Amino acid sequence: MNGVSERDAIFLSEMGLAPLWQLRSAPARADVAVEEAPARAPSPLQPVAQSASALAPVVPPPAPVAPPPAPRPAPAAPQPRPPGPSPLQPVAQSVSALAPVDVDSAWDDAALPSDATPEEIAAMDWDQLTIAIAACRRCSACREGRAPVPGTGAKRARWVVAAGATTAADEKARVPLAGDPGKLLDNMLAAVGMGRERDVYVTNLIKCRPTTASGGERAPTPQEAAACRPYLEREVALTGADTVLTLGQIAANTLLARPLPEPLAGARGDIHTLDAGGRAVHLVATLHPGELLRRGADKALAWADLCRARNARARSG
Repeated sequence: MNGVSERDAIFLSEMGLAPLWQLRSAPARADVAVEEAPARAPSPLQPVAQSASALAPVVPPPAPVAPPPAPRPAPAAPQPRPPGPSPLQPVAQSVSALAPVDVDSAWDDAALPSDATPEEIAAMDWDQLTIAIAACRRCSACREGRAPVPGTGAKRARWVVAAGATTAADEKARVPLAGDPGKLLDNMLAAVGMGRERDVYVTNLIKCRPTTASGGERAPTPQEAAACRPYLEREVALTGADTVLTLGQIAANTLLARPLPEPLAGARGDIHTLDAGGRAVHLVATLHPGELLRRGADKALAWADLCRARNARARSG
């Protein structure tokens, strides 16, 4: 079929159908204007085409490209800070306050050698004396690694009670005259109207517990007693006590410059004089409470010694 007649075309148009093929007209010449074809009525197939196009994937338009950021202006030169404290100074001070404090730097005036001389010990105050005892290496007892046991009680005292060597019970409790001997001592002091923490300072001559190679207790050597004596003498001077009550033969013989093995009987029964930092104080020797617990009959002797010490103070006052 070469073409569609005008009548068929009108019929197909009325039926809403357009011919599938149409005969192309001859190409127009360049010098002849082509008449614009009249607009056709919408075909009933157009909705189908539109629906099909609606199912096609929609490609989103490309995102707009952001313009490159403008270059930052150069920072202004820092202005000089007005005089006065910075707002961060309180924080810095608080942090520095929490920093660990070096003990040696904190005690610049009290930083002492571990082998302080008797002359240096005689010039110490309480804080310096405590540090010196903790760092002491003057005798073999402290060089064995034993922890020293400092004295306890009233720092301004009427009496200084001095025992011999530190015991295992003292070392465990970290106080001199611990355990049952200490309880008996408290009863003895109460019997004459005295008491620890009120008017009595209690200490040991040997601050570290002398031990054997197997860790057992042993008697101190004369060298150990002589090395510790300056500490006890300084304790007496700092307390201002006028009477020293020694317990057992080690403390009494050391302070009275007697050989350590001599029996206590040679020192008991009398009021001695002891030089404490250029000041004369009374010294009364009595039995150690540990001995009294083993020999109860000797408590009468200890009672006589306590009365003697009490009367010595009254006589000198």
